[in-house]
Amino acid sequence: MINNGTNPYFVKELQTGYVVIGDNQHFKGYTLFLCKEHKTELFQLNHSKKIKFLEEMSIVAEAVSKAFGAEKMNYELLGNGDTHLHWHLFPRKSGDIENYGNNGKGPVWWYPMEKMYNDNNRPSKTELEDMKEKLLIELEKLL
Repeated sequence: MINNGTNPYFVKELQTGYVVIGDNQHFKGYTLFLCKEHKTELFQLNHSKKIKFLEEMSIVAEAVSKAFGAEKMNYELLGNGDTHLHWHLFPRKSGDIENYGNNGKGPVWWYPMEKMYNDNNRPSKTELEDMKEKLLIELEKLL
C-alpha cells in the first residue's frame, strides 16, 4: 500500500524504513517504523544497515516525542504476529493507562487489548492528517 500510494497512515520514507501512524490511537501519536528489508530479526541485517535502521528509529522516536508531547517513549520490536522487523513507538503520558497497573504507570500491554484496539481509538480523517503533519514537521527538523 505504501509503494502504490494508498496507505492513508503513511508519513515518510527514510533510508531503511517507512514511518506510519498507527491505526489505533489510545496512546496519541502511536507510530510504527517498518523496515524496508524483509527480515525477522535485527541480527539478520548487515552491520551498516542495522546501525542505520536503529539510528533512524531513534530519530523517528524523537520526532514522535516532540510532535505529541510525550513524557516518556516506549519502544517495542516484537514480531510474533507479523514476522517482519517493525518498531512500535508509543508516546506515553501520566495516567494514559488509567487505573491499570501501578497507579496508571506501566507497559502498554497492561492496558486491555479490547480497549486499545477499539474502533473508537481510530483517528478521523482530519485528525489523521493533523497527526501526520505534526510528525512530518518534527521529522524534517531532525533529518
